[in-house]
Amino acid sequence: MAWFRKERKPRQPRREKLEIPRDTWVKCEACGHTDIRDSFERNLNVCPNCDYHRRVRASDYLSILLDEDTIDETETELRSTDPLNFPDYPARLKKSITNAGDQDAVITATGRLAGMPLNVGAMDFAFMGGSMGSVVGEKLSRLGQHSLEKKFPLVIISASGGARMQEGVLSLMQMAKVSAMLSMLAERRIPYISVLTNPTTGGVSASYAMLGDAIIAEPGAVIGFAGPRVIKSTIGQDLPDGFQTAEFLLEHGMLDAVVHRHELKATVGRLLRHMTGKPAATGWSAA
Repeated sequence: MAWFRKERKPRQPRREKLEIPRDTWVKCEACGHTDIRDSFERNLNVCPNCDYHRRVRASDYLSILLDEDTIDETETELRSTDPLNFPDYPARLKKSITNAGDQDAVITATGRLAGMPLNVGAMDFAFMGGSMGSVVGEKLSRLGQHSLEKKFPLVIISASGGARMQEGVLSLMQMAKVSAMLSMLAERRIPYISVLTNPTTGGVSASYAMLGDAIIAEPGAVIGFAGPRVIKSTIGQDLPDGFQTAEFLLEHGMLDAVVHRHELKATVGRLLRHMTGKPAATGWSAA
């Protein structure tokens, strides 16, 4: 009667290989906390464990600061060239465009913050370390000129390793050009707020980054001109711990405030309302 018996075969476990994208998980550079990328992005790329402010792209700062659907990028046609025939510079530019996009080391845009018209320039460290070349200076100068014409406040978010060595003196002259534009804004009493992020160094910190009517920085941002090794060898003295951090500079009167990224938009909005004497939703006039 073998046909009444059901032969039992061992069941083979079903195994499905799950494909997890390599960039799904993100590790905090400060504390090593690991979480899914989406969790970091929802928190504006601030570590939920130690509150470390991770570096973000220029386009992210525009989204943080400006009202949704009001961002209008300007001067998109400007591109860096190789005026000094610097070795390997064209290849570096091509690689940066591939990795970071073709907006160069700064994105300029006009938009609104809580209903107030605003011009914003945001530097992008992903493009050749946020180095300041001719295009960076020209885009910021044109943005400032637009502020002069329309009487719109100006905000520049800095993240830079300094002047772009491949453009030599042409890069250094951008310090003077942008600073002259900011001087005209000051004469017309048009507000300029400088936001310093990690890092803000070199020629950028020696010019427009430190010329704001209000200067604010993100927590833990490295801010300075030269590196600690160069400074130590120049003055021949040991340097205090953390002397180039935002908190140290605030304590010694170089900054007006250290502002958490979650509070950046609200803080800039309050400053602009105080400087202009206009409430958030009031219509603005170019007169």
